[in-house]
Amino acid sequence: MDLLCIAGYDGYFKKVNPALVKLLGYSEEELFSRPIREFIYVEDRDLTARYRENLKNNVPLVNYENRYVCKSGEIIWLHWTSIPLEDEELVYAIAKNITHKKKLEKERIDYLISLVDKNQELKQLNYTTSHDLRAPVNNLLSIFEVLDFSKIDDNEILETLNYMKKATEGLNKSLNTYVDLLSKKEGSDLELEEVDFEWVLNHVKSSIGSLLINANVTFKVDFSTLKGVRHNVNYMESIFLNLITNSIKYGMPNTPPVIFITSRILKGRKQLIYTDNGLGFDMEKVGDKIFGLNKKFHNNGDSKGVGLYLVYNHITSLGGKISVDSEVDKGTTFTISFA
Repeated sequence: MDLLCIAGYDGYFKKVNPALVKLLGYSEEELFSRPIREFIYVEDRDLTARYRENLKNNVPLVNYENRYVCKSGEIIWLHWTSIPLEDEELVYAIAKNITHKKKLEKERIDYLISLVDKNQELKQLNYTTSHDLRAPVNNLLSIFEVLDFSKIDDNEILETLNYMKKATEGLNKSLNTYVDLLSKKEGSDLELEEVDFEWVLNHVKSSIGSLLINANVTFKVDFSTLKGVRHNVNYMESIFLNLITNSIKYGMPNTPPVIFITSRILKGRKQLIYTDNGLGFDMEKVGDKIFGLNKKFHNNGDSKGVGLYLVYNHITSLGGKISVDSEVDKGTTFTISFA
């Protein structure tokens, strides 16, 4: 059932419908006597407070998700649409309980992580097995090299030893071929070409044109020093797409995103520098996790914790590096160094 409420600019509930009372488990008296902030999950309070300030400035809040703590202690996810009435200093809001949806998403992501881990373990096992087996095989070949077959008179033994030598040589060749295939496999299907930064950027901007217009995004771009690099064009498109859409999703409330993209050559290394004016990160807390799969650092309903993971892999899989410089509420700078 839809959860309906009216809240005041003072941060207190004024009216709630029975569905909200039933879901949270508090009485109306309890809900009205305490600030709304106290019912919100502690990690979501600050960001929710920022968006509440926007409501006071007569900016509606659409598709916002945060967590509430029920009287029983259960944590639930709510999806909100809130409309302010400035003259009355009231906010009319409707919410839906999406806890079940969030659990399903988490199960899917956990399953994906499990598959990734298992796949990595299998790949590592293949590398280890094929590599480590070469040592005893090479040892066998060394034994055959030192054997003096001229001292063996038994033709049957000679024939057996020759079969063993040929079999060992065949096994050694197969292992070497397999290791080479494993080493090349991840990059062998990728077509590398000279990728033009401006062309890729325009292509991505064209594909998300309406999103850029709605968010009122401003681009400040300078590729005069370095026009492009040798890379995979699909990877480059994904890099630009994920960085730009992240800048929109995690922009400062009530502040249009401004994106700076420049290229340079520093100490012989070709680099792309991407900067935005978004919410930023607390690097002391999340610096070592920022490119992890399913790592989310802002409470955004559209966040899946996959974008930066893809960006990182698209760069590092081809020998590049990416670093981050960021402060909370002061934006983020990504420095990409290509191989």
